[in-house]
Amino acid sequence: MSKNNPYRPIETSVLSVITETPTIKTIKLQPKEEITFKTGQFIELTIPGVGEAPFTPSSRPSINNMMEVTVMKVGKVTEKIHQLKKGDTVGLRGPFGNSYPLDTFTGKEVLVVGGGCGFAPIRSLMYEIFERSGDFKQLFFRGGCKTPEDFLYKKETAEWVKRDDIDVVLTVDEGNGDWKGKVGFVTSILDGIDIDFKDGIAVVCGPPIMMKFTTVRLIDMGFRASNIYLSMEKNMSCGIGKCGHCRIGPYYVCKDGPVFQYDRIKDYPDIWE
Repeated sequence: MSKNNPYRPIETSVLSVITETPTIKTIKLQPKEEITFKTGQFIELTIPGVGEAPFTPSSRPSINNMMEVTVMKVGKVTEKIHQLKKGDTVGLRGPFGNSYPLDTFTGKEVLVVGGGCGFAPIRSLMYEIFERSGDFKQLFFRGGCKTPEDFLYKKETAEWVKRDDIDVVLTVDEGNGDWKGKVGFVTSILDGIDIDFKDGIAVVCGPPIMMKFTTVRLIDMGFRASNIYLSMEKNMSCGIGKCGHCRIGPYYVCKDGPVFQYDRIKDYPDIWE
């Protein structure tokens, strides 16, 4: 992003396009100018002549000459993004917003809960957590999708399960003959976690309804509202707090978020819509 003009997109080349599911693709990008981001921040991806949309990078934050965004096809802009191919040129603005405060997680037990398309920003977070796994007392990951075919990054999550520095459990709403894991909503695999609920940290990212019920469950388990971190990404548009579409009470998600501690926003209406 231009330091003097946050509206100016950086010219960016498409390096490759990976089909994750029938409705989700990962786009590997190379900006003409170096760009760095912290996990949890977002960027605006511009399709010339069509429009732009916000996405949280799904790639490793420590790599600053390449970025990946994982995009679900839900509208006009995302449909055009799904049509991109190697060699195409797009625009990139950002990064915007805040990030996960990993330094404050040091020495604590950390539970990450991801659901569906929420695996995209969670992937970036997990890269950084794995790089710093020795900083945390204990790590847990719980993830869920509708069906086994809906899981993103299947090869990578299979490797997560094999790691000895994190406890991983995955579930699906509906299994099939090949699925050997848990079946049920992601809240059903939160039982039995041996964690210090009073001082432990929980991170939640996924569809709004999943985040709502997961957050309620975490509170019931004993987590403090101030120790639950949510990636909201609610109705973001301009990215710099000008359009007002992403208001939650006094906050602009694009400027004050997208990462929020639950206690900051829990009393405002319609936060899950």
